[in-house]
Amino acid sequence: MFTGIIETLGKIKKLTPDGENLHIVVESSLAPELQVDQSVSHNGVCLTVVALSENTYTVTAIKETLDKTNLSKLSVGSVVNLERAMKMDARLDGHIVQGHVDQVGVCSAIKEVNGSWYFTFTYDSENGNITIEKGSITVNGVSLTVVQSEDHTFSVAIIPYTYEHTNFNQFQVGTNVNLEFDVIGKYVKRLIEMRG
Repeated sequence: MFTGIIETLGKIKKLTPDGENLHIVVESSLAPELQVDQSVSHNGVCLTVVALSENTYTVTAIKETLDKTNLSKLSVGSVVNLERAMKMDARLDGHIVQGHVDQVGVCSAIKEVNGSWYFTFTYDSENGNITIEKGSITVNGVSLTVVQSEDHTFSVAIIPYTYEHTNFNQFQVGTNVNLEFDVIGKYVKRLIEMRG
């Protein structure tokens, strides 16, 4: 379980295919504090630490993860948003994030407005996911509030701190992003569907 509050960035140092899996070596300031078997969110994808060194750690993404997220687009040098699992005795500063990506979306517009940015994303609404204005959304692991919501598209406002301390500053129109829709909203939607 995560909060969507990014702790730091990591840099991809090595990618090693292993059958249908991909071993990912990440350089990060978090490495000395991690342990094998811990969960870390990478662009919103919960992965388990399988090996450690002084400044790097290794995680493994299986085919299912690679098929449903943007991790298959990583290359050596890519920058990823990182967050360790939440502590139960800490404040929940973002929102409840599972680290289970629902689908990949695409950045369709970026607009700078007096020092902040508005990012618009589109996604395939065939999967049944929805957003609502002022609702929560996770983009590449970042907990955000939806500013504008329409069918298969939504916008978020990014303050300078978030822009500088996440990989939002590397987004361009056409960038693929991992989307995790609000878990409470997903349950409500499912209950309504079941009641017809």
